[in-house]
Amino acid sequence: MSFKEQIITEKLPKHIAIIMDGNGRWATKQGKDRVFGHQYGVGAVRNAAEAAAELGVKYLTLYAFSTENWNRPQLEVDALMNLFLETIEQEFETLKKNNIRLHAIGDLESLPEENYNKLMSTIEKTNNHDRMTLTLAMSYSSRWEILDAVKKICAEQKDPSLPPQEITENYFKQKLTTAGMPDPELLIRTSGESRLSNFLLWQIAYSELYFTQKLWPEFEKEDLYEAIVDYQKRERRFGLTSQQIKS
Repeated sequence: MSFKEQIITEKLPKHIAIIMDGNGRWATKQGKDRVFGHQYGVGAVRNAAEAAAELGVKYLTLYAFSTENWNRPQLEVDALMNLFLETIEQEFETLKKNNIRLHAIGDLESLPEENYNKLMSTIEKTNNHDRMTLTLAMSYSSRWEILDAVKKICAEQKDPSLPPQEITENYFKQKLTTAGMPDPELLIRTSGESRLSNFLLWQIAYSELYFTQKLWPEFEKEDLYEAIVDYQKRERRFGLTSQQIKS
């Protein structure tokens, strides 16, 4: 029986987040330049998005480019930005065909102007799509996001009508870039690395973590299905005991 056939549709995670890791190492294994791995990884993005949408997952968030990635060699950064432009252009039909809404989080204004404009244009064009929301984390880091939320709250604190006791967990959550989205129930990381790399640290407080040895360009639909099956076998307790959950 395939992993897809084992999935219980009533227990699907509403939101899956993925740290797409291993493009460079995959390219090195092929004797190619790192950029070749990033190019090949676009196919894995398409596979993951289509598979998630077909299953009924409502939110898929992909860690595409971190704030720390700006420190990579300039040739690689430039190639990634060019690839991003090409991919947004080429994959619009995929988004349209699958009724997927594009969204983005991160310090988007730090992107090159052409990239920012193309991203915003595609987001606008897909705004009415309602099958699934595909979120790209671009120039994103969780520490940046949390600091940005604090800055927004500090600015509002100049208004005496906002007492400190009203700054609740829910209030803070609304200042994050993911406001309006449910927290991920499942976080997947490829490439065998077992770390979070500054990704959605607030949002994944109770997420189930799944690490696979597969490098991102090797990640196929069946690998996503396997991760979901593994997730559905777990008992999510949220601080309670197993007995409390069962009763």
